[in-house]
Amino acid sequence: MNRLFPLLLPLLALSSLADPAPGPNFILCMADDLGWGDTGFNGHPKIVTPHLDEMARGGVRLTRFYAGAPVCSPTRGSCLTGRNPFRYGVPTANTGHLRKEEISLPELLSEKGYASGLFGKWHLGTLSPRFSGKGEGRKAEKNFMSPGMAGFGEWFASEFSIATYDPYKPENGHCQAARRGDMRALFWHNGKPLSKPLTGCTSRMVMDKALPFISEAAKDKKPFFAVIWFHAPHLPVVGHPEYMTRHYSGLPDNQQQYFSCITALDAQMGRLRAHLRHLKIEDKTMLCFASDNGPEGNPGPRGNSQGTAGKFRGRKRSLYEGGVRVPAVVEWPGTLQPREVDAPCVSSDYFPTISAVLDLPLSKRPYDGINILPILKGVQKKRGRAIGFRFGKDRTLVNDRYKLIHNMGGLKRRRSDNRKVPVTEFELYDLSIDPSETMNISDRSPDVVARMKDELSAFIRSCEASADGADYR
Repeated sequence: MNRLFPLLLPLLALSSLADPAPGPNFILCMADDLGWGDTGFNGHPKIVTPHLDEMARGGVRLTRFYAGAPVCSPTRGSCLTGRNPFRYGVPTANTGHLRKEEISLPELLSEKGYASGLFGKWHLGTLSPRFSGKGEGRKAEKNFMSPGMAGFGEWFASEFSIATYDPYKPENGHCQAARRGDMRALFWHNGKPLSKPLTGCTSRMVMDKALPFISEAAKDKKPFFAVIWFHAPHLPVVGHPEYMTRHYSGLPDNQQQYFSCITALDAQMGRLRAHLRHLKIEDKTMLCFASDNGPEGNPGPRGNSQGTAGKFRGRKRSLYEGGVRVPAVVEWPGTLQPREVDAPCVSSDYFPTISAVLDLPLSKRPYDGINILPILKGVQKKRGRAIGFRFGKDRTLVNDRYKLIHNMGGLKRRRSDNRKVPVTEFELYDLSIDPSETMNISDRSPDVVARMKDELSAFIRSCEASADGADYR
């Protein structure tokens, strides 16, 4: 029994009174740096994503889904813990690690008999106490936290992002170690680096490991929890030759590279959905797809990173909508009817929602996510509870209507004439009429600002107490 045993004794006592049927399966899929506008279902005029589009038509499309942070690592931890990244020690990418004291979804579900597997990008700690692809500065021993240590029984993962195609080729290396041919800088399987390099599409490599895990669990009639975290379309962006030729010939090369690796990811989502149907478990499986933050590049696309945040302001590393509002769909045939949801939801909601589906009470520590199943079913129209964000010195609070932004000073370029102007300390936007955040109404709505400032301050204090270890004592 793992370290959660004392926390879960009441749950185990209850479960021993009956032998219920196996619970539903859960799959959390996530793209890396996919912008809100980078899919067909969100209106991109050129990127071909037929499988995600079909999933959006047949499931619940979340038009106001937020990543837990505007960069990758913190969002990933929020998916597994239901908590804001500043609570568990991963405030930004390649910093800290998922703390051992956190309760993760695979740990929680293991007590209900679930098989758990993670496939793809990890980015919540190093995979070895003696090596990190980021070099000595990453402090491999101090930040050692593999998927297995976080509760996953099966895992196939890279420490951080790798090239979207032929990642083992030195010319596509994402770090110095990869360019030297060091196998430790790429995929590891259950605690060991691969002995032979893989070729071709990185998204396919990930799915090639995920599907057998799902098949084995289905064969054993065991419920499963699978996390599939793609690398696309994060740098290094290397296009998929087949899709570049089939769909994007004639476009500028950098668009061909970027668009094709998204289509390659989409093809693997198609494989996954077809596999669930083949196993006849699609109606027993809650399948989620989202991105971990907005598109790379500020103030706009650059190099092979040709993503778009659509009509939203900001991109990756920004707390404006374009940095944290991301494409998202949830599909669960027979349980969720096709619909579009405009209530705010966030990656931290996965934990409380899955817990609620299985009737598992949350432990006595602060959770920033909520159970959104009533929202997904159309029973609940509003979220009710605000979502807090932190990144660097900036903080924001989002509720059903308004967004309060607290910038900690400095200068920014004015959009109208590109001149540098002092940053307004507090900005308020009415997202119901101004989703692009063009009209700061803080001066016109002092009561709303005052109320949200108090709520934001309480959120910050709570996160600081968690960061100091109050939740673990």
